[in-house]
Amino acid sequence: RHYSTLIMYLLRQGDKSALHRLRQDEIWHFYLGGPLELVHIPPQGALTRVRLGQDVLGGELVHYVIPAGHWFGARPCPGTEFCLLGCTVAPGFDFADFEAAASERLALEFPDLAEVIKDFT
Repeated sequence: RHYSTLIMYLLRQGDKSALHRLRQDEIWHFYLGGPLELVHIPPQGALTRVRLGQDVLGGELVHYVIPAGHWFGARPCPGTEFCLLGCTVAPGFDFADFEAAASERLALEFPDLAEVIKDFT
């Protein structure tokens, strides 16, 4: 298994990274484009919304760590044409560590977040 892996990818307006979780932390890196909305749900269910982008003085972040076991997803913010991003995982990514969210099951677990779950699955 690799010590660490990095992927780089592009999300365009209308694209999303659907809710999923990993067994290890994942570091998100923002490179180019407009801002990105990143959401994550810890096991306790308190939703966190983070905005990645270039406007650091305006509160946007250029990187963010999603803790292991948290559900998370992302999409370009309204008005954003594209976002060029990277994600780093250590130990290296393996599909055995990946779980895609089942919308109905997750909404039953977190009923207060049903709309967000629907938006990101």
